[in-house]
Amino acid sequence: TKTLDVAMLTGTIDIAVHSMKDVPTALPTGIVEAAVLKRAHSQDILIHKGTDFLNEEGVVATGSLRRQAQWLHKYPNHEIVDLRGNVNTRLQKLEDSDWNGAIFAAAGLERINLKPESYIDLKWMIPAPAQGAMLVVAKEEDDFCRKALAALNHEPSQICVHIEREFLRVLEGGCTAPIGALVTIEGDTIHFKGALFSLDGQQRIGVEKTIAVSENKGFGRACAEEILQAGGAELM
Repeated sequence: TKTLDVAMLTGTIDIAVHSMKDVPTALPTGIVEAAVLKRAHSQDILIHKGTDFLNEEGVVATGSLRRQAQWLHKYPNHEIVDLRGNVNTRLQKLEDSDWNGAIFAAAGLERINLKPESYIDLKWMIPAPAQGAMLVVAKEEDDFCRKALAALNHEPSQICVHIEREFLRVLEGGCTAPIGALVTIEGDTIHFKGALFSLDGQQRIGVEKTIAVSENKGFGRACAEEILQAGGAELM
């Protein structure tokens, strides 16, 4: 994201499109959010070579501390190995390895039509804040781009990811930790589910709350503070 920030600030590009979960919670001075596109699937999936290992010992690959911690929380007898690179690279590494499976974001595979048949929806795993959402940014002073992009903004998605990212920003405080958050809207009600984990997955501090859509200001902060007061500050 920094490379695109520099390109925008030097006038090389007018807008940039990001996977929103990869964008720092504080944007550089002079760059602003112009649109949040309608969110795709937010959940994680396990791509596997057979599911027999789930009740036994196994090796699962992920480069995400959040996925690692939640997987070890549910499957403490499994081994986690590091997996990095773009989606194609990670899929190839899985195929070439003797690992049992690897964890991916469903949206990333669906967008490029690479979601294989051998996968499991990990509905129990809390996704990364803003997972599945795309963010378009523009220069703060660029009224033309900001006005044009405003027409693409999907307000329900924007509300959800802003709460999730506020939760992340308050909890992190400059640290990187296994943090998951998911906000959904049903009618006039916002549902929040979030958690902070220890790196080994043994400790989990979670929060689930609902609130009216009209009262969502500061909701992400309130949920984060509840976790910090429940032992999250010590865990961080």
